[in-house]
Amino acid sequence: MTGEAMPERVTATPAALALLAEIQQRHGPVLFHQSGGCCDGSSPMCYPQGDFIIGDRDVKLGEIGGAPVYIGGAQYEAWKHTQLIIDVVPGRGGMFSLDNGTERRFLTRSRAFDGSEICRLPG
Repeated sequence: MTGEAMPERVTATPAALALLAEIQQRHGPVLFHQSGGCCDGSSPMCYPQGDFIIGDRDVKLGEIGGAPVYIGGAQYEAWKHTQLIIDVVPGRGGMFSLDNGTERRFLTRSRAFDGSEICRLPG
């Protein structure tokens, strides 16, 4: 063990953190769930914390701006060697996501962990 920190499974760009702060100011505590491709594609969906039920197979990837970020278990298995980067682009958010109506939407970018990072990931 080298004592290096474990790599973060999810991060956010400054633009995503700024939009998130606006949403939190309007709606209070929120969470993200990485969509699996139904209805709104594969967008990270932003919900009030009490309005979305986390499933038994959902995996918490981490937090961005104080908001927990989850992904479905099957999708996690496919992406477990990948860091998700939550970003913002112009456009309309998902129908049920709190970014809808802001003329900006959250977008997931990704990068594969390198070999040294993979060795530090749990499990």
